[in-house]
Amino acid sequence: MSASTTATLRHDWSLAEVKALFVQPFNDLLFQAQTVHRAHFDANSVQVSTLLSIKTGACPEDCKYCPQSGHYNTGLEKEKLMEVQKVLEEAARAKAIGSTRFCMGAAWKHPSAKDMPYVLKMVEGVKALGLETCMTLGRLDQEQTQALAKAGLDYYNHNLDTSPEFYGSIITTRTYSERLQTLAYVRDAGMKICSGGILGMGESLDDRANLLIQLANLPEHPESVPINMLVKVAGTPLENAEDVDPFDFIRMLAVARILMPKSHVRLSAGREAMNEQMQALAFFAGANSIFYGEKLLTTANPQADKDMRLFARLGIQPEAREEHSDEVHQAAIEQALVEQKSSEQFYNAAV
Repeated sequence: MSASTTATLRHDWSLAEVKALFVQPFNDLLFQAQTVHRAHFDANSVQVSTLLSIKTGACPEDCKYCPQSGHYNTGLEKEKLMEVQKVLEEAARAKAIGSTRFCMGAAWKHPSAKDMPYVLKMVEGVKALGLETCMTLGRLDQEQTQALAKAGLDYYNHNLDTSPEFYGSIITTRTYSERLQTLAYVRDAGMKICSGGILGMGESLDDRANLLIQLANLPEHPESVPINMLVKVAGTPLENAEDVDPFDFIRMLAVARILMPKSHVRLSAGREAMNEQMQALAFFAGANSIFYGEKLLTTANPQADKDMRLFARLGIQPEAREEHSDEVHQAAIEQALVEQKSSEQFYNAAV
């Protein structure tokens, strides 16, 4: 299968085709992924997002990977929904250190009627700062989805996590069809989709392939596809899960790039455990988006200045939004790094 034939958008991938991509020689796979990547993106540009937990802990879902689940004792402090002004202050700091998209995550099964007005004000306020907006709030109904779109939400994150076949081994409190329905509501409301999955939960190669098939065979590909490496947290059922082979993780990124040529493939949770060489290989495999800051949702993330040093060594530039030139954007980053202070609000998002 040539790289040129896979650079077109397809929505009819079969398991046999995708497994054939996974098992081909590593160098051939990366060459194919890089060729597809260059057909649609600047190969030396990476989109930068910051993620903030606006409501932490006590989630009623039983996702076996998640320290925010109320089913497990992980020592995580429960927090109420953040005040709107505090969220906007964090968004301004994220913009100052170079992020172009601000993602807000709440540990909910679904947002309540009493919380929605505050959530909508957060979206409106972050949008007014000139940032792209993204939220992950759990399951949405059609009315909530339309309200978020009207407030100006650009992206909604709702991960499928794994294949339909393996899903029941990881989560029992929400069905796969419910996740797909939320994605359909998001798309119908005119918002962009951020949806991906997690490696390292005991899934098979078939499960990894079928996860990507679910995403690639949607009527429209997700604009953002986060690929997470499980962050093992004491107290969760997966705290002793077997480590993911680094080359297998890179293969997942490369196949995602080939199946969804125009999507941003995000190197997401687990990046703290990756050395610079592995991250560089991930970018070569087609990853072109990262979370940026001290933390994702509840786990560590490489510090912003460390990321910028790696970018400089690799000749990578943060992807600027269209209304800003690269020079202006880079100058803002460099100035912000001089003034940067630590923040306890940024966190790693494997949910």
